[in-house]
Amino acid sequence: MRSSAHITGGSSMRIATMATGGIGGFLAVKLSKAGHEVVTIARGAHLEAIRTNGLTLRSTDGTEVVHPFLATDRTDEVGEVDVILFGVKGDGLENAARACLPMIGPETVVVPFLNGVEASDRLTEILPERNVANGVARVSTTISEPGVITQTGTFNSFIFAERDSKPSARIDALRTAINEAGSSAPETQDIVRDLWSKFVLFSGLSGVTAAARCTIGDIRTIPELEALFRRAVAETTSIGRALGVALDADIEEKVWASMETFPPHGRASTAIDLEHGRPLEIDWVSGAASRLAKKAGIDAPVNAALYAVLLPHKNGR
Repeated sequence: MRSSAHITGGSSMRIATMATGGIGGFLAVKLSKAGHEVVTIARGAHLEAIRTNGLTLRSTDGTEVVHPFLATDRTDEVGEVDVILFGVKGDGLENAARACLPMIGPETVVVPFLNGVEASDRLTEILPERNVANGVARVSTTISEPGVITQTGTFNSFIFAERDSKPSARIDALRTAINEAGSSAPETQDIVRDLWSKFVLFSGLSGVTAAARCTIGDIRTIPELEALFRRAVAETTSIGRALGVALDADIEEKVWASMETFPPHGRASTAIDLEHGRPLEIDWVSGAASRLAKKAGIDAPVNAALYAVLLPHKNGR
């Protein structure tokens, strides 16, 4: 495999998706179709399906199929890449990060798209800090069957930056690539604020839809659930501000306004994982809110209660 290319906006990039789940798979399809050299890291039946039939993305726009440059479960076969799009479950971060090491060159940028607000910091404990960026994905996707990614909803936005939010050529190049591929990668002046803005919403949405086994429509129509959701959101907002995050003054109102636009049958991925008996990412959502509240020296009883209620299901059935 050739080594990492010099990257400038508009030129072809060498990109690895680690791993090729809902987010990585969505971007792998879009970037492959745009002419970039995409390596999909996957395993098991999903990997075999990609090798045999290609990687499929189903959405309201139709069905797209690509055959990635390489599909493998062996990162030592890949060589250096320009970008690693890092989208794994929170509990899988350490092993996946170590697996990235053979693909990292001096200018490789690793962009995490995980739930919660701690992924970038956690990655720097394993990878060189100069290679780690920060990011937040706003897209609803899932592996619906091996080799097939299904997008639910029409929104897709990927916000990312260097950890200090300062401009860089490698971030500009990736942003250009994603925008030209037909997705959305807006600029940001404060990636930590963007990450926390999603976390404020997701802490409430994840905790309540999972613990109550309910939908967004239930939260909107059952006053007690709405009150619970709003209290979780208020707590997470207070935690962020206590830790110095410059959250918008009206963040709580914006979160509720967004809730009113979501499909009534919608639920957080935590609730779906719970229903299917899969392990839960609660350590990085409700658990993180509770843990970070203690760090900030404030109370977060609602997030702590949601975490406690879900703990017996943390490891799945």
